[in-house]
Formats: sequence, C-alpha cells, structure tokens
Amino acid sequence: MQQQRRQPELVEGNLPVFVFPTELIFYADDQSTHKQVLTLYNPYEFALKFKVLCTTPNKYVVVDAAGAVKPQCCVDIVIRHRDVRSCHYDVIDKFRLQVSEQSQRKALGRKEIIATLLPSAKEQRKEVEEKRIKEHLIESVFLEQMLCQTENRTVSSGPSLLTVFLGIVCVAALMLPTLGEVESLVPLYFHLSVNQKLVAAYVLGLITMVILRI
Repeated sequence: MQQQRRQPELVEGNLPVFVFPTELIFYADDQSTHKQVLTLYNPYEFALKFKVLCTTPNKYVVVDAAGAVKPQCCVDIVIRHRDVRSCHYDVIDKFRLQVSEQSQRKALGRKEIIATLLPSAKEQRKEVEEKRIKEHLIESVFLEQMLCQTENRTVSSGPSLLTVFLGIVCVAALMLPTLGEVESLVPLYFHLSVNQKLVAAYVLGLITMVILRI
C-alpha cells in the first residue's frame, strides 16, 4: 500500500520572513522620501498571504496592506508618511509584517520594520561630508610626510615623477566642477565639494613648495 507523503506542519511564528529594507527613514524636507517601498520575498514552494500592521496607523498610508505572494516571487508594499510635523521628528515607529499560508489564519512568521522621521536630509549629508573632510585631512597629512621624504631623497636634477603626478591630480581636481553646478557636461559623480577642492589646493601648495626648493 502506497503511503501518501505529507507536508511537514509549520510551527506558528517560526517561519523566516524576508523583507527589504528593514528600516525606513523619512526626511521632512525631502518630499521624495515621504514614499518608501518595502519588498517582501517568498522563497518558499507555497503561496503566502501577508498583512502589514503599524503602531501609529494615523501617521502612515500603506498601499495594499494585505495581499498574497506567489511561490518564489516578491511583492512591493508602498508606505507613505502623511504627517511630517516637527513633533514627530526622531520618533521611532514600528511596522509588523505578518505572513501565513493562504489556507490558514495563524501567523507563520513576522518581521518588524523600524520607521523614523528626521528633520533634514541636508544635516545627514553634512555629517557625512564632515567625516569625509576628516579623512581628507588625514590623507593630506600623510601626503605631506611622504612629500617631505621625497624631497630629502630627490637629487638636484629635478622633481620626482611621483611629485609631478600628484601635482597633476590636484590641478585636475581643481578644474572639476563644484557640487551644485547645474550647467555642466561633466557627470555628477565627478563634481567635487568646496572642502575637497580646498584639500586639493592645500596639497598642491605643498607640492609647489617642494618643487621650488629643488
């Protein structure tokens, strides 16, 4: 007598839930960030139904808060922040994504997503820029030490190739467009900030001093 194979019973709450991202950051001064997208993945061989819950539902609009995901497919869940008042800055809200089999009601798995409203994207970029400035200053100190060593080793015939190369790189950096220039044919990732150009000018000054002393 042939025995029928049974699918192993899934334990409630133990099914891993795959969703990206796991943290949502909204910026009050950047309207493009007021709409975020969660992607729910279903790597399993059976369909899942999902439901999105929130600790503060009055602050958000969840498009398609409930639905289904086919086996080995994914679905996008759109979340909009509709209350960007200053009283909500730096407040951590939580979304809970629950999944279950289509034929059952019990939740097989759940995942929490953190949502935060920050006042300004510019402040975040400023912190990143300050960090980059510190890194550039460390690099400039290293270059200064290296140039001093090069100066001591350089013969009277002229500057070394390394010194000339560094000078050309600094000149090229100063000739690149500055961040914020709209009318430029140069790609955006080649645009440098004012602070980066100041570092390049500082290093170029050191190189010029080395060359003049030779």
